[in-house]
Amino acid sequence: MSDRYATLVRSPIGKRVADAAGLPQPLVLDRWSPGSPAITGPVLLTSGGAEGPLLDTISGIVSGAGAKLLGIPGDPAFTASSTLWTKDGEKPGSIIVDATGITDSEGLKALWNALHPTAKSVKSSGRIIVVGKDPATVADPSAHIAQRALEGFTRSLGKEIGKGRTVNLVLVQPGGEVALESTIRFFASARSAYVSGQVAIVGKPVGKSTAPANWDRPLEGKVALVTGAARGIGAAIAATLHRDGAQIIGLDIPPLADDLGVTLAPLGGQSITLDVTAADAPDELVKQIKELGGKVDIVVHNAGITQDRTLARMKPERWEKVLGVNLVAPQRLTDALLKAKLLGDGSRIIGLASIAGIAGNNGQTNYGASKAGMIGFIEAYGAALEKVGGTANAVAPGFIETQMTAAIPFTIREAGRRMNSVSQGGLPVDVAETIAWFASPGSAGVNGTTVRVCGQSLLGA
Repeated sequence: MSDRYATLVRSPIGKRVADAAGLPQPLVLDRWSPGSPAITGPVLLTSGGAEGPLLDTISGIVSGAGAKLLGIPGDPAFTASSTLWTKDGEKPGSIIVDATGITDSEGLKALWNALHPTAKSVKSSGRIIVVGKDPATVADPSAHIAQRALEGFTRSLGKEIGKGRTVNLVLVQPGGEVALESTIRFFASARSAYVSGQVAIVGKPVGKSTAPANWDRPLEGKVALVTGAARGIGAAIAATLHRDGAQIIGLDIPPLADDLGVTLAPLGGQSITLDVTAADAPDELVKQIKELGGKVDIVVHNAGITQDRTLARMKPERWEKVLGVNLVAPQRLTDALLKAKLLGDGSRIIGLASIAGIAGNNGQTNYGASKAGMIGFIEAYGAALEKVGGTANAVAPGFIETQMTAAIPFTIREAGRRMNSVSQGGLPVDVAETIAWFASPGSAGVNGTTVRVCGQSLLGA
């Protein structure tokens, strides 16, 4: 659905009115397409004068992705391979700050040193990434405090930076350095256009997964099962995973069989029509997966519904249907796939949560419970999948432009669009790109986490 307000304020007359009235003026966000740079560059790499234990690692990732490296003389990040950065010189597309060397509260001045003179020089739709240590793994109290402070800093900067820029925090656990590339590539690229104010934790890689042989097609040879694939976000997920090399199996309910066929035809995908809440759904899914080749590497639990009512007016069937589709079914289907040993080393489970499960929504006690439960499902199954060499993660979308949100009353729809740091709704592809990052074999260090795709919504954490 088109955003008429955004179109209006981008016009010459509309812009003048918006300027005078102080109204939000959403920019057209740069999104990734084939042929786009792997990393939004040039990249200014800095540690703000603090020690930078991961500077060499990050520099190698940036250079390996083909991006030009900028540096500030006197900064530990400035090396012979860096190009001089000045305020009046070339604008960076991304700034990456290695904050892993900050060991006390006074050392947090390095953040100011790094970004006070540089942040506003980032191009529109540019990226700022702060890399720190996971405080939970830092024993020294002073260092723990300092590293915990990074989250408040990045969330706040994300809300003030403007011009479609994003700010995210990547926390590295011991052993996670070797699995950092996939996450840096995602957050420093146009693939993360609608992801801001988020925290990603990268730990020691799970299983035998390694970096993909081809970063342009990281899912080559993988089979991805996407539920609710007939349209909307599910269709975007299927298309994006296929673009990255995966063979797609799309699943949806029998009444949407025709729509599912239309979605899968250009992808060369295979279809399964199934009511995921049926008593025999787990056994039927296993049976059909075996008939289609007996392999599944990626499972995206995207199927979901809403049945809104305030709790006092909610009939039991509304509660049961939403919880059944959104939460009970993913667990039953996953259990069946694990029992049949169709998920193993390198497997990926990815669930669709929602900011409704984080911040709550009026009239959505059933939906909010199901989506918070999905976050719990991912936390629990992250540990279970780790035992067989796989990972489980979740995406929590905010306001995404779909047929469902198009039916929302105008005032509520406009509030959903504007109440985030980029003042606009996201697109289904924004959710799909985040799922593709989780699905990559290079993301074996990211497990049991939930990332919001909401343009840094003002609601929730």
